[in-house]
Amino acid sequence: MSSVASGKVKVADFATPYQAGAGVEGLLRSMPRILAGDSLRAVVAAILAARAAGKPVVWGLGGHVVKCGLAPVLIDLMERGCATAFAMNGAAAIHDFEIALAGHTSEDVETALPDGSFGAAEETGREMNQAVAAAEDSVGMGEALGRRLDQIADPQFAPGSLLVHAWRRRVPVTVHVAVGTDTPHTHPAVDPAALGRVTHHDFRLFAALVRELDQGGAYLNAGSAVVLPEVFLKALSAVRNLGHTVREFTTVNFDFLQHYRPRANVVERPHAGAGGRGFAITGHHEIMLPLVAAALIEGIG
Repeated sequence: MSSVASGKVKVADFATPYQAGAGVEGLLRSMPRILAGDSLRAVVAAILAARAAGKPVVWGLGGHVVKCGLAPVLIDLMERGCATAFAMNGAAAIHDFEIALAGHTSEDVETALPDGSFGAAEETGREMNQAVAAAEDSVGMGEALGRRLDQIADPQFAPGSLLVHAWRRRVPVTVHVAVGTDTPHTHPAVDPAALGRVTHHDFRLFAALVRELDQGGAYLNAGSAVVLPEVFLKALSAVRNLGHTVREFTTVNFDFLQHYRPRANVVERPHAGAGGRGFAITGHHEIMLPLVAAALIEGIG
């Protein structure tokens, strides 16, 4: 017979009741040292370690993260050194761009789709496409959008824009689009050649950021189920193919559902034979990211 003492779950790892006034640090300590409770603490520790070592902390953002109001949280983490670069899919860039212009975003698709008016906002399509078309060969899409918003963003709403703040602080933002996935691609002003050029430039920039993850960096994918996990894996492979060592880093997928591609391409595959750790933290972004941010702020002191 097996011994009860060999069980994997021990009383010493149990949660403890939260004590009033203990704060975020006390909340983290009260969580069980089991499964996601332990993972959350490990993620916070890895980000803080990367910050202390001067290694990159790169955040990959899907559209939902921006449209549920988390840009101010990420901007604050950027200013504290807990976000050194951002990668966006097209949806994240659109939502952020609209916030800067008008202070609102996220159409009612079901209402607008029947008559074909979904995605037909003139200002969004015109201004984003003009920013892309005007970009020089040495400029990527994230930089082009940030530069344009710096000129035209409504001062009332610019504080809520990640693109604006990153541009002004010269923090890299890359934007990775798949042609046909985003509403500005249907606008008459779209320049497909320019669109491909600027997003390819950003892929190369992103690969350079991935190269620097070696020995202690962190890549966090929040809310992109397909595009960014694929881009991350291809960038990592390309960098290694060129002879660069990218080992012993941390990856995290934050989402309210754990999809196949983020689990495989962000959490698992990057660490095969390379060390480091990958984590999957499941929960609503509008709850989990402020919690992580608060824990990081407490950890910085």
